[in-house]
This record gives sequence, C-alpha cells and structure tokens, in this order.
Amino acid sequence: MKATPDIIRQEFIGTQATIASSIVSSYLGMAGPVMDETRNTITLLHEGGMKRIVKELSVFNFQYPDGTVVEIDGKLLVGKPEDRLKKTIKRLW
Repeated sequence: MKATPDIIRQEFIGTQATIASSIVSSYLGMAGPVMDETRNTITLLHEGGMKRIVKELSVFNFQYPDGTVVEIDGKLLVGKPEDRLKKTIKRLW
C-alpha cells in the first residue's frame, strides 16, 4: 500500500492499531483491531475489552494486511468517518 495523504480517507475499522503517543499516559502502548469509530473516538479491542481512545489526544500507528505501517496524528482523523471522504487534505510532506 502506498502511503499518501489520501490514506486519511481510508476505512480504519478492522485495521490493527497501536497508540504511538498520547497526552493521556494510560493510552500508551494500547494495541488491537479497530472495532468502531465515531466523530471523536476510536474503539479498540485491547486485552479482551473495548477501549475507547480520544482521537485528538493520540497518534496512531495503523498496520494494514500487506504489512505497511502508517503513523497518523489523531487530529487529522477528527470528524465523522463518512465526512472524511469529502475532506481535502493538504500535502503534509
């Protein structure tokens, strides 16, 4: 998978996610598949329980089935998942 700014417009449910950094220290190191996504949160299946992570406070590493790992700042993900398709993203690099 090619990492481009359009990666933010992808569906994340079912993708393996890890919290790379966060303002909330209890979020650090949480990992698991993304089970649900709302406007402001992502829900992970972590150690047999559902953990709700605030997007704006965290940086996520998403691992895709082909082995690609992409780091995305949660601030770029804030908003309804269906509205991200309409959003235009400035090139970050």
